[in-house]
Amino acid sequence: MPSTAFMADVILAPWLVIVPLVGALLAGLWPATARWWGLLTALATLVLALLLALQVHGQGPVVLALGGWSPPLGIALVADGLASLMVLMTAGVGLAISLYALGYLGGTARGRWFWMLWLWLWAAMNALYLSGDVFNLYVTLELVVLASVALVALAGGAAPLAAAMRYLLVSLLGSMAYLMGVVLLYGAYGTLDLQGLGAQVTLSAAPMMAAVLMTVGLLVKSALFPLHVWLPPAHGSAPAPVSAALSALVVKVSFYLILRLWLMVFPELTLPGLDLLMGGLAAAAVLWGGVMALRVSRLKQVVAYSTVAQVGYLFLLFPLLWAAPGGWQAVVFFAVAHGVAKAAVFLAAGTLQQAAGHDRLAELGAVMRGRLKTSFALGIAGASLVGLPLTGGFIAKWLLVQSALEAHLWGWAVVVLGGGLLAGAYVFRLLGPAFEPGPGDRGRPLPAIMEWVPLSLALLTIALGFAGTPALALLARTLVGGGG
Repeated sequence: MPSTAFMADVILAPWLVIVPLVGALLAGLWPATARWWGLLTALATLVLALLLALQVHGQGPVVLALGGWSPPLGIALVADGLASLMVLMTAGVGLAISLYALGYLGGTARGRWFWMLWLWLWAAMNALYLSGDVFNLYVTLELVVLASVALVALAGGAAPLAAAMRYLLVSLLGSMAYLMGVVLLYGAYGTLDLQGLGAQVTLSAAPMMAAVLMTVGLLVKSALFPLHVWLPPAHGSAPAPVSAALSALVVKVSFYLILRLWLMVFPELTLPGLDLLMGGLAAAAVLWGGVMALRVSRLKQVVAYSTVAQVGYLFLLFPLLWAAPGGWQAVVFFAVAHGVAKAAVFLAAGTLQQAAGHDRLAELGAVMRGRLKTSFALGIAGASLVGLPLTGGFIAKWLLVQSALEAHLWGWAVVVLGGGLLAGAYVFRLLGPAFEPGPGDRGRPLPAIMEWVPLSLALLTIALGFAGTPALALLARTLVGGGG
């Protein structure tokens, strides 16, 4: 375990939680100006996230003991390469979602609720990424779920409310399993600190049972096949900015927790067959999500099922974690590339839906031809989901395939490549109506920002095609357990 001094003079990490929380409070107190508080908060949080990433890259992991009390008596915030990269990705995509929401929601009553809940969600995600003990991870995860459920219900109507309730109930089941694992760890070792647990956990019954309970609970929240049934209704029926936040950001939270636990707390545990089981579920998710994306008839449903498929790639983590050096870094870079691309796709879909007044894919051709910037954004971001060259998705899948081949895990390389072919099929289906003959129609008038934001995010996926080296250098600053 790398040694890290507790630094009382480092203040960036707590401010990444405080600023969004204050923004949520101000948005709630002055709802008439909530969107401007939201935009100001988003800009400030992005600046702080950039500074934190630069700090970690330059000086290595930083651990801050809150109140001057070090674990196990106190609570620590941990900012290492993994946490800072996830915070930075959340900030970049979060700013784009905030800008898009200015046009999508305007100054409506629903929009005023959105800003308070959205900033609360953002603060909870940042707190989760920076938390240094397993119980605070649980608390922040629950805050993420509660905010997400409320945002899904914000759409109103029977379908969104039913989807939100299903999301809540499934998440509570996952939370119970995770919390039982926390209790087992505390009972066995008397500490909740991630680094302290990593130094003590050995191959015995209590930590093995805790690892199973916590991983299964988080798999439910991650929507890995066959535990995905709540995801398409929730993501497909929510307002476009909420759909983008859920698919691009929130699904990464549970994956991050699984990765953090297996990097820092459970690296020495050996659960026979775990890699094959998780790899098999990942492959099934890629196949099932891709097939369903080819079958459903609505634009947002296609994008939601593509999230089910893309989540599968994240859980190739388990076959690669121990067998392929650097394999987990490839999976994390995929999570970042997917977050940017999926946000662009959902926001573009939201623009087309608002312009046409519906999201029936077969009837969107005229609007897609009339709004070429949005269709272009859909195409570029879709190319990243497929993994075509010059995009972040290509670099991510290249790293995944390279890691699998170096470890002689040929089957998982085939899963990545085959999933890319399926993704190509459903992305082509998304874009197909735009190439049908006929005149273009811009549909309902919309604020220009609703076209420029998805296009900007799509272009960012191309920039990520050149960001592999700095991202991997930042991930090299990650704290791991087991002497890794």
